[in-house]
Amino acid sequence: MTCIDTHVHFWQYNKERDAWMDDMKVLQQDYIPEMVEPVLKRNDVDGCVAVQADQSELETRFLCELAKTHAFIKGVVGWVDLCADNAEERLQHFTSYKEIRGYRHIVQGEPNDFLLRKDFQHGVKLLKSFNYTYDVLIYHYQLKPTLSFISALPDQKMVIDHCAKPDIRNKEIKEWARLMKEIAQNPNVYCKLSGLFTEARWKAWGAGDFYPYLDVVFEAFGTDRLMYGSDWPVILVSGMYVQWKSLLEKYMENYDEEEKEKVLGLNAVSFYQL
Repeated sequence: MTCIDTHVHFWQYNKERDAWMDDMKVLQQDYIPEMVEPVLKRNDVDGCVAVQADQSELETRFLCELAKTHAFIKGVVGWVDLCADNAEERLQHFTSYKEIRGYRHIVQGEPNDFLLRKDFQHGVKLLKSFNYTYDVLIYHYQLKPTLSFISALPDQKMVIDHCAKPDIRNKEIKEWARLMKEIAQNPNVYCKLSGLFTEARWKAWGAGDFYPYLDVVFEAFGTDRLMYGSDWPVILVSGMYVQWKSLLEKYMENYDEEEKEKVLGLNAVSFYQL
């Protein structure tokens, strides 16, 4: 069965740049491909997509170099300044980096109306002509502007990272579920089954905490538009790699093999053109 982890990060730790890790001691070190490759092998994962964690072109090049030298890194989701006047020129520049499959901006750290900015929407609109995808990284309370953003870009292939980070810790689900169902009405939008461990109580969750949220996205997006991801190494703040993959496999135990393979790998191959 093909299995692709659509959400893995790599970095060389920098205390100033990586201040977001201040309350996550386990992340305050270098995380390189050699550390995750045996983990992927043990969990029967064939490869991964490296996703940006820093808003810099330097990191985009860093991830591309890692993909060139590590065959299990099947693609890169990079960053360029999509708000910039020269965004098209920068995207053109990066077409020489064949490892890049799409781009992402850390919208979860921006004001709530960021996705409604005309310059940003213009930048994202440019991605289609280069055949690039866009990863939507938001918190659950940013879903309303995200809905407007998605409506303005009906032809752009997008994926919602981490199921839009629902508030699992406080068992808040109603509004998140309503908006996720609305977003799923857009056939160009996928959803990543990733990043949920860190939205629950760290290392104090039970598998049942996640099932109501998985119920919503499985019903809304179906097995054709869901993709497995680990969010390694951020997942280590709240659990182990094997725990998340096993939890998802248990959740899907009554699905047929074809549906499981779509969620665990084939949808990723298609979406990111791996």
